[in-house]
Amino acid sequence: MDGLRALGPGQEIVTPAFGEASLDELARVHDPAHLARLEAFCAEGGGDIDADTYATADSWSAARRAAGAGLAALQTLEQRGEGIAFVPVRPPGHHATRDRAMGFCLVNNVAVAAASRTALGERVLIVDWDVHHGNGTQDIFWDDPAVLYVSTHQHPLYPGTGRPDEVGGAAAAGLTLNIPLPPGATGDVVRAALDEEARASIEAFEPDWVLVSCGFDAHRDDPLSNLRLSSGDFAELACIVREFAPRPGRLALFLEGGYEAAALAASVEATLGALLGRPGAASTPTEGGPGLAQLRVDGTARRRAVDTALGRAGA
Repeated sequence: MDGLRALGPGQEIVTPAFGEASLDELARVHDPAHLARLEAFCAEGGGDIDADTYATADSWSAARRAAGAGLAALQTLEQRGEGIAFVPVRPPGHHATRDRAMGFCLVNNVAVAAASRTALGERVLIVDWDVHHGNGTQDIFWDDPAVLYVSTHQHPLYPGTGRPDEVGGAAAAGLTLNIPLPPGATGDVVRAALDEEARASIEAFEPDWVLVSCGFDAHRDDPLSNLRLSSGDFAELACIVREFAPRPGRLALFLEGGYEAAALAASVEATLGALLGRPGAASTPTEGGPGLAQLRVDGTARRRAVDTALGRAGA
């Protein structure tokens, strides 16, 4: 929120009213039994779910409100027909699978939002530039032809998923697009991943909505990763992703990771400033790190995996 306030946009900010996502809205992407277990766990006081993830007595309500905020953001964009949405909520969501809470995530906020649109017959692109692979989002939409999931992420790193040959199920072969990056990769590598490796698939998909899992833990100052991005890199990534939206009012960014307060604020300011035409004080974009050559190798492996998956689907 410090990063947002630094933009000083005044009356251009609209904060819609929102409440808890309903159980039916959550059940589009999560097993009802998982939701019932999570609710009961929190009602009993909570505790550790795994080594990284915990819940308190208030976490069930907090998670439902976080998901509800994303739903309200998309509804507001549709009603206004203009603008961008930023959903700065906690808990984050992209590690939450259909039936498991993990990686700080209880329910999958971006997936709940995406499913609210696919339920209406619309097509959704999810771009995940968090430094960790969004295994939960991939799991939920693995075999869904209405969602294209594109992820850039450091590898190796938690949770260990996101190989180039993970390309989607038989009904959605090629609609999961993983672009792993080596430690030390800089912004030019991530930009090339989206602008060169992913663009053709995205344009062929023709999304009605673009949702971004915009973790900022790929920043060079973040303690949980080894990528080397600056706030200026996130500004440039935002401009690339904006080009994928079919028209104004169809782009929403969902906060995922980001664990160094100053870097997080600067990255939020740079990202939203670029989208609002207010570039502000973003750092210089970075370049020169490893990974550009590997993008091409991984792209070949990914295309082979898609061909194989389509062959199986037609057998």
